[in-house]
Amino acid sequence: MLKKILNSGTCAECRLCCVFDRYDVWETPVFTEKIRDIILDSKPGTEFVSKDGGYIFKVGNLSDDGLFSCPALTETGCMLGDEKPFDCRIWPYRIMEINGRRAITIASICEELYNRPLSQLVEFLKDGLADEIFSYADSHPEIVKPYYDSYPVLLFEKKPL
Repeated sequence: MLKKILNSGTCAECRLCCVFDRYDVWETPVFTEKIRDIILDSKPGTEFVSKDGGYIFKVGNLSDDGLFSCPALTETGCMLGDEKPFDCRIWPYRIMEINGRRAITIASICEELYNRPLSQLVEFLKDGLADEIFSYADSHPEIVKPYYDSYPVLLFEKKPL
């Protein structure tokens, strides 16, 4: 989905978006039942929690320096390939709710995109990705995260929630 703007090789080497500490565990992706079942077939011990019609990983308590790696992450990258959850396909873009409006933000932890000109990131959204994100969120509201003020807002949805 982001291949026009983000090199898949760079992503495969980094994998930072697939590992969570106790401060960003809220960022774990939301899975459809189909994707959850794919993961369970490969890794039967993986635990999930139902979330507003979707599923998230059951992470448990992490220590101060503890990390949680996505169970779909393998030595060669994501085992889901093109079946990745929508959250993962659009990352580091995020859809968040701010005062009753949905907005597309960006995670600063992705250096590859965060260091690009803001105009380029917004233009890529306006070139069709924003419509796709908002449309997906219409049918999957569970992917809309609460706003965190460390995420720069790139684009507000034209209509209120």
